[in-house]
Amino acid sequence: MEPRESWAALAAGGVAGICVDLILFPLDTVKTRLQSPQGFRKAGGFRGIYAGVPSTAIGSFPNAAAFFITYENVKSMLHYVSTPYLTPATHMVAASLGEVVACLIRVPSEVVKQRAQVSPSSSTLRILSHTLYHEGIQGLYRGYKSTVLREGTVEEVWVRAVSGMEAQFQLRKLLQDSFLSGTISPLGILKGSLVMEAGSRGGFLAVSSLWSFCSLFAGVVPRMAAISLGGFIFLGTYEKTRQLLL
Repeated sequence: MEPRESWAALAAGGVAGICVDLILFPLDTVKTRLQSPQGFRKAGGFRGIYAGVPSTAIGSFPNAAAFFITYENVKSMLHYVSTPYLTPATHMVAASLGEVVACLIRVPSEVVKQRAQVSPSSSTLRILSHTLYHEGIQGLYRGYKSTVLREGTVEEVWVRAVSGMEAQFQLRKLLQDSFLSGTISPLGILKGSLVMEAGSRGGFLAVSSLWSFCSLFAGVVPRMAAISLGGFIFLGTYEKTRQLLL
């Protein structure tokens, strides 16, 4: 990939990520509070629906940019050593590696954001300081593995669907991905529980607190809505910005 194309992918991915995260932030807040162990109302209900948005605003651009710059470069490198029959696998590997890199930025941002969303009376800076003081840098990476597993699963299918295919097929696969995000919702619940579980009691208590089957799918409706709408917004913004920059 030429340097100009790499920079275009980085900038387009960053702009698209910011647009999606800020436009759909209220849906994300509702989803997080529905998944909160303390319950939707105690977590804030519909109050302070933009609590935690500074964390998202700061982390969104580098997160999305990191994914797309990794994805585009890995895809470009693998293209020269693979046959056309392996093209789908190439996209899947590139997307997976992109998620691993992007989550190094996304997870700390998500930890601070989600804790702010369920504590709307506390500022983002105060939550960041409290996390670092009591849990150290490890506290900012709670739920990293489950986040990579969840996002990688969706991302592999999504990127495979949208790379080099007809627009109508993109639409169909985006709708399928919104359903897929619902079927793997338990991973999101686990990640959210790990993030909001302060202290060092570990994943066992986070899992054991999810005692009912229905609780594993808490927040699935706003998440599916966000995935569907986010796909359209992200794809359109990314492609348009990339075209303008090239």
